[in-house]
Amino acid sequence: ITYVATWVGFVYVAFVMDLFSRRIVGWRVSTSLATDLPLDALEQAIWTRQREQADLSALVHHSDRGSQYLSIRYTERLEDAGITPSVGSVGDSYDNAAAEALNRLFKTEVIHRLGPWRTLEHVEFEVLKWVDWYNRHRLHSWCGDIPPMEFETAYYAETTPSPTPVEEAHLTLH
Repeated sequence: ITYVATWVGFVYVAFVMDLFSRRIVGWRVSTSLATDLPLDALEQAIWTRQREQADLSALVHHSDRGSQYLSIRYTERLEDAGITPSVGSVGDSYDNAAAEALNRLFKTEVIHRLGPWRTLEHVEFEVLKWVDWYNRHRLHSWCGDIPPMEFETAYYAETTPSPTPVEEAHLTLH
């Protein structure tokens, strides 16, 4: 979670990033730091991965020890989805280095470059555009200097066996 100063007060932005590909799979903007903020971002991430037929039970959700991430509602949602929770140690920013780096990029590439910010809707619209660009076009050294979605596509094409002609015929009949 990071914050953005607007003309009407602070708004907060929560991201859920897949550490394997650095793809942002969930995000939300709110005027409140309540658990609903990261929970809504988590719900979007779960929906995104379920739509892509990912095995959620293979996932580990890492976060800092913020009260939102340790709340009963948040931890129960992780459990319901079959996602293993993992929280960093107290006072160790290196435990959450990838999230901190993402927030830093967001602030550098959007907040400091495009402000001043008027309203939540203004921030939300720019976050929407940035997340799409970040996932589809931004080159990442972690991913071999290709965008996260391209990295995922290449990985799954390489590791997922193609259906046999019989399996393919079965898939098209139903």
